[in-house]
Amino acid sequence: MPKDHGIGASSKRREDVRFLTGKGRYTDDINIRGQAYVHFLRSDVAHGKINGLDTSAAESAPGVLRVFTGADFEGVGGLPCGWQVTDREGNPMQEPAHPVLAQGKVRHVGDPIAAVVAETYEQARDAAEQITVDIEELPAVMDMKAALKPDAPKVHEDLTSNLCYDWGFVEENREATNAAFEKAHHVTTLELVNQRLVANPMEPRVAIGDYAAHSDESTLYTTSQNPHVIRLLMGAFVLGIPEHKLRVVAPDVGGGFGSKIFHYAEEAFCTFAAKALKRPVKWVSSRSEAFLSDAQGRDHVTRIELALDAEGHFQALRTETYANMGAYLSTFSTSVPTWLHGTLMAGNYRTPLIYVNVKAVFTNTVPVDAYRGAGRPEATFQLERVIDKAAREMGIDPVELRRRNFVTEFPYATPVAVEYDTGDYNATLDRALEMADWDGFEARAAESAKKGLWRGRGINSYIEACGIAPSQLVGQLGARAGLYESATVRVNATGGLVVMTGSHSHGQGHETAFPQVIADMIGIDESQVEIVHGDTANTPMGMGTYGSRSIAVGGSAMVRAAEKVIAKAKKIAAHLMEAAPEDVELKDGQFSVAGTDKSIAWGDVTLAAYVPHNYPLDEIEPGLEETAFYDPSNFTYPAGAYVCEVEVDPETGKVRVDRFAAADDFGNVVNPMIVEGQVHGGLAQGIGQALLEGCTYDETGQLLSASYMDYAMPRADDLPSFQVDHSCQTPCTHNPLGVKGCGEAGAIGSPPALVNAVVDALQRGGKDVTHIDMPLSPARVWAAMQ
Repeated sequence: MPKDHGIGASSKRREDVRFLTGKGRYTDDINIRGQAYVHFLRSDVAHGKINGLDTSAAESAPGVLRVFTGADFEGVGGLPCGWQVTDREGNPMQEPAHPVLAQGKVRHVGDPIAAVVAETYEQARDAAEQITVDIEELPAVMDMKAALKPDAPKVHEDLTSNLCYDWGFVEENREATNAAFEKAHHVTTLELVNQRLVANPMEPRVAIGDYAAHSDESTLYTTSQNPHVIRLLMGAFVLGIPEHKLRVVAPDVGGGFGSKIFHYAEEAFCTFAAKALKRPVKWVSSRSEAFLSDAQGRDHVTRIELALDAEGHFQALRTETYANMGAYLSTFSTSVPTWLHGTLMAGNYRTPLIYVNVKAVFTNTVPVDAYRGAGRPEATFQLERVIDKAAREMGIDPVELRRRNFVTEFPYATPVAVEYDTGDYNATLDRALEMADWDGFEARAAESAKKGLWRGRGINSYIEACGIAPSQLVGQLGARAGLYESATVRVNATGGLVVMTGSHSHGQGHETAFPQVIADMIGIDESQVEIVHGDTANTPMGMGTYGSRSIAVGGSAMVRAAEKVIAKAKKIAAHLMEAAPEDVELKDGQFSVAGTDKSIAWGDVTLAAYVPHNYPLDEIEPGLEETAFYDPSNFTYPAGAYVCEVEVDPETGKVRVDRFAAADDFGNVVNPMIVEGQVHGGLAQGIGQALLEGCTYDETGQLLSASYMDYAMPRADDLPSFQVDHSCQTPCTHNPLGVKGCGEAGAIGSPPALVNAVVDALQRGGKDVTHIDMPLSPARVWAAMQ
């Protein structure tokens, strides 16, 4: 029977009451008395030298309070990159300055040149149009390989080239890997593109700066996935504000997908301007601005090679990837194509030798950073596409080739520096094939043929690494922040709890799932647990939410803090029942003494903690509140298998996704309903990338896909009814909940499954097509068939 409460129950999302009734409190809902509004004048050229900037007309325009330019930020820090990567020679990456407002040059369309602050947004916008900018347009560098030629224009003149770093991993494997290819029975090679994407969260970014002169304190309200990180980066590295004088608040946030992890120029500007003007300053991004200013995702060009023996066993793998950084280094951009990508190139398979090379390149485009999955989708797409191609070349069934090479014994140390603790890849594949009715495919293909359509099927087995950790390790790898999480559990006198967490919710259902964990531990109703997050003034220092870390890292911190609370409560209960603490048990909200009929309710013990009339004051202090910081000892490793069936119209190239089955191993599951929703969302985004989405620039650096007129988002009629299962559970061995994370899986596993299915359909239709780059638009599929 399904559980009706606690861990494992599909408790309804309590936050949806306010969201579905229009009572959420988003950043744009916040309006501070006396606030002014800012409009940014952004570059309309991708690369140019600023020869002159005349703001006089704008400064005298109605309602204008002040016009800011890059000159106002001289002596102010630039936006920092949070991860330093060293190249294969041990040299640190090239790290250019990233000013809040452009200084001397513009480096991508959308680069902010000036900011007008006025009484109303309309006045600020109108005044910005009166600014005269003399820009000497320079040649833009757009193609990554061309950007590395000796005569290529430099995005940053103070750098030696447009190469950020040339990373090799694992460098000591390189020669042995090359030797394995020389001896291999068969080598499959594939060149592919993981195209650039725009994140498109439902809520565009917003920033409001406020300044209290009487206390010299600044407050930033922002759409962020990690307010404590924003406070640290902006305070310490950009504006020089002590953390105790800077508060960052991220209220309800309408989606992020990674794009709201990063510290942006607009946040620093609004905080800076509020202090300069002694007035609150508000900025609200338009959707058009979001296309030009939000960090974008993916954008890799890769050559991958797989070496196999005569029986199809993997012998070696090597890749060469060009990864686009854009014009500047965004907060975690450098880690995505390296440590979040290279470490996953083993996939679910036993491959003795792996070598990954990544060249990170500056171009005159919007910066690129983490987008749902962040490095893991790129790794999985390369690997699962080359495996499918190898299966066809060697005449081995693609399901059998995967099974033949699966990791089956755990723990398993991969040749790319990570150790999988648990998993059962055959079980998830079996479940996916069962849900997909694999054996019934030929009958469905015959029905499609009657309609003049080609049916194809594709599979994918994926693994990802979540809850990036531990801090000591990632510090050695170049991370400039810890990757722990924190929680404070405060028990009230009447027995209810407030849990203050460093994690942040932007759609994941934290206010529902986190109380399930705490209520289950104590044996009280979930309604007695309140979750507080998103405000640095009343939550412990935490790293926020990304990389499917919320329950694995944030939830584990809560468990550790709750364990401290329970341990203290047992001492109080033992005193009240005249027993030894080690004999006291807590179950269903009652403390009892083992082997006796003595018991006392949770609420009576919590009251005694705050009304200590009968209390062991000589042993413990009053009150019941504890804090814990949890730093994982390893990543978690969700894994799964996906099966996709498509129909392709040979006359037009139109692809329709007909069936999709997803079997995932997320370890223990706290709320099955929320997990299913997370997978559905990820599948929609992955199918969107595979079929529809693509961020495109022309050769001059103009963004051609700058609105929903040209950037094709997936809609309901593009998607099938998904079959989702997470019954194959191998619990994580190194966190107290046994959880692994579910937020990114769908976006990781779906693109290769779909592309594999389309290639299969074309081959069944008699076309010798081995690969098509995403998105698989009708035009691309039709052209491939020709």
